[in-house]
Amino acid sequence: MLNITEAAATQIKEMMKAEENHNSFLRVGVKGGGCSGLSYGMGFDTEVNADDETFELHGIKVVMDKESIPVMDGVKIDYKQNMMGGGFTLDNPNAIASCGCGASFRTATNKGTPEDC
Repeated sequence: MLNITEAAATQIKEMMKAEENHNSFLRVGVKGGGCSGLSYGMGFDTEVNADDETFELHGIKVVMDKESIPVMDGVKIDYKQNMMGGGFTLDNPNAIASCGCGASFRTATNKGTPEDC
């Protein structure tokens, strides 16, 4: 199961409020790409597809496609603030390798589709 910290949930709720679309939800998943093979995707959406799973975390409706669920199992989404600003971090216990910039990764069971950076 995906985990979202309180800090990340607070930031997501603030961003959703700014969207001013009460029908939107958080879509999280992975897709092939990046130099290590898989890349994260996270954003707001309004359409649920037939192959999506829907659940709620901290009062946030979260949607994930079924193919992403095993790769995202145990992932912790956090929001961290520092002197340079703030941003979301994803800690994936399934990742066995990642690129130097941290934008892509691979797991033991899913190598994805590596691409040049």
